[in-house]
Amino acid sequence: MAGPLTPHQLDLSPTLAAAELTDGNRLIVLVIAAVAVAALAVAVVLVRQVLAAGEGTDSMKEIAAAVQEGANAYLARQLRTLAVFAAVVFFLLMLLPADNWSQRGGRSLFFLIGAGFSAATGYIGMWLAVRSNVRVAAAARAATPEEGQPRKDLTEVSHAAMKIAFRTGGVVGMFTVGLGLLGAASVVLVYAADAPKVLEGFGLGAALIAMFMRVGGGIFTKAADVGADLVGKVEQGIPEDDPRNAATIADNVGDNVGDCAGMAADLFESYAVTLVAALILGKVAFGDSGLAFPLIVPAIGVVTAMIGIFAVAPRRTDRSGMTAINRGFFISAGISLVLVAAAVFAYLPSSYADLDGITDKEILAHDGDPRFLALVAVAIGIVLAALIQQLTGYFTETTRRPVRDVGKTSLTGPATVVLSGISLGLESAVYSAALIGLSVYGAFLLGGTSIMLALFAVALAGTGLLTTVGVIVAMDTFGPVSDNAQGIAEMSGDVRGEGAQVLTDLDAVGNTTKAITKGIAIATAVLAAAALFGSYRDAIAEAVNDVNANVAGEMNLSMDISQPNNLVGLVFGAAVVFLFSGLAINAVSRSAGSVVYEVRRQFREKPGIMNYTEKPDYGRVVDICTKDALRELATPGLLAVLAPIAVGFSLGIGALGSFLAGAIGAGTLMAVFLANSGGAWDNAKKLVEDGHHGGKGSEAHAATVIGDTVGDPFKDTAGPAINPLLKVMNLVALLIAPAVVKFSYGDDASPGLRAVIAVLAILAIIGAVYLSKRRGIAVGDEGEPSADRKTQNIDPAVVS
Repeated sequence: MAGPLTPHQLDLSPTLAAAELTDGNRLIVLVIAAVAVAALAVAVVLVRQVLAAGEGTDSMKEIAAAVQEGANAYLARQLRTLAVFAAVVFFLLMLLPADNWSQRGGRSLFFLIGAGFSAATGYIGMWLAVRSNVRVAAAARAATPEEGQPRKDLTEVSHAAMKIAFRTGGVVGMFTVGLGLLGAASVVLVYAADAPKVLEGFGLGAALIAMFMRVGGGIFTKAADVGADLVGKVEQGIPEDDPRNAATIADNVGDNVGDCAGMAADLFESYAVTLVAALILGKVAFGDSGLAFPLIVPAIGVVTAMIGIFAVAPRRTDRSGMTAINRGFFISAGISLVLVAAAVFAYLPSSYADLDGITDKEILAHDGDPRFLALVAVAIGIVLAALIQQLTGYFTETTRRPVRDVGKTSLTGPATVVLSGISLGLESAVYSAALIGLSVYGAFLLGGTSIMLALFAVALAGTGLLTTVGVIVAMDTFGPVSDNAQGIAEMSGDVRGEGAQVLTDLDAVGNTTKAITKGIAIATAVLAAAALFGSYRDAIAEAVNDVNANVAGEMNLSMDISQPNNLVGLVFGAAVVFLFSGLAINAVSRSAGSVVYEVRRQFREKPGIMNYTEKPDYGRVVDICTKDALRELATPGLLAVLAPIAVGFSLGIGALGSFLAGAIGAGTLMAVFLANSGGAWDNAKKLVEDGHHGGKGSEAHAATVIGDTVGDPFKDTAGPAINPLLKVMNLVALLIAPAVVKFSYGDDASPGLRAVIAVLAILAIIGAVYLSKRRGIAVGDEGEPSADRKTQNIDPAVVS
């Protein structure tokens, strides 16, 4: 347990604000809520446009229906499982300290609303994606019409297919920003100055559900993908989405429950948690204005996202589909910056002394112009999004040197492909982390000597990044929709020649957009987590005020890592990121092993599959992936929730802050490394399939397929799941901080209770990891999972 220390090591004087929601601000928040509703209305318009497109042949419709059925079945089972978990957390939140029962009840209620909005965003993304994919394939089919039908211009066909795919993403983007903004605005309208406390529950609900959907969907999609590739492409020598492969339907289902539903929920929680941090700090730093201004910036982003989505209109002069997407992104970002500047000068006063509702004398006496801080901080976030987009594109696009270099290594075998992809990911992570770190530091410097202004500037940089989220989500969903469209086209055999090439090109662009969105998602995670440090500090300050003043001198709330408990907390924070990533990747390995054996079994027991006289049992593989994904997601989830509890109640409040710092540092590097390595391997495979270095069926192609299977759980399971992991741990720490202080110092101090809570959390973590490791990663000769850990009939790439 942490011992008594001195208070001079960290200034934690009270920062309680007297902010209130004025009538003028209430009107502004009502307008913001109306903007959020308008975003949902635009989403409905886009849905109608997408569904108005043709669905192609009967064979294409049949395949699409099978994908829809599998995706609906999986998400329904997942959401039923998560509903039980959400109900438990709802009641646990009621036990945590709060100023009054209104705050406790509101926090628990909006936890459920945040969880529901996150789940709804993911479900809507999946629902439309599984209907859009066949329409994109049908649009591409116009490039190779039936005999006697007129041939359409190839550029027009490509543009039409791309438009459907991107408008689908636009729907998800509008729901993400609309529901996120509507939820935050509703809390502010109902709870006014108490809104930041209630929003902690809203953010936790969004983050928890997003993490489970990201991990579960990621395990499903990559288990199916790896199994399909290793048996179909490498062993049988058939195309990726050949209908003879029993795992192809599961692979296409996985794209939707992982990349669409999981990533949509992930970006929604990034949106929600960033707003939580900005409003908590805004109340302290900007007083009355801090309850409205953090909502004004993302509201502007909603408007500019609409412009950006409709601005993605391909032109004949475009080098590729990525050119049109970049144009829409930069148009949106540029307009956002201009409108934010106008809002800053119209809404904020010219001096800190003119800000109402502030009790912090240091802020009131601060020199400078709050408008300058707000505008520059938001601009930092917008510029960071643009730079991350370009940097990630450089390391993952097929036309750039890094991916081409990875492709060249295929000539010397899978080992060199894997090594080159790892080195690319490690190097790119450094550059991305440097950009994110410099952005955080640049925003922090804007606060001068005031730590709260500095942290609020970091939060405002996060809201600046949020102005691009609508377009970013559209870019992300574009990827799996294009991938599915190519799968449906290949399985049906009804899209050939130039039409098939159109879909291949769109899929390559989609791989890049997915990598870009993962890079920007981790940037939002770091900005939100850094801002939540300020919220964590403020929560400690409030808890200190509630402790007996006679023991204030015994408190140590410092995060000085020269103290052993804080250093240990820092190391544990970094270690949790590694353990979480390992658990997620190992879960894919185990599930993929079952898929590999099942697909092999079907080829062996149904020899007619290869000559089309027998049909594979697609449902069997879907069922395997569903059961494994739901079984495996519990352990990473428990780790994320319980690790901060174990550290906080055992090592103390300072060590808990250090724990968060270690997690943010390691998580930033790990997430970018995993995402960019996986994206590079995937697009290197595309290069070879397009005829480079031997083309399809060559040894070089087999080498890149192995690289891609290694990268699949990197980029689509472990990497993106780190984003919600960081936010979940930060929010859990924020929520338990008052309890840690309460039971560590003063009249209610109870070392025994702290020890019991810490031991129970540690035992639960150990038990969950132990049970996870005991699950078989192989299958026996009879086709059932074996009780032992032998690896029979499994490709080395699966168990590596």
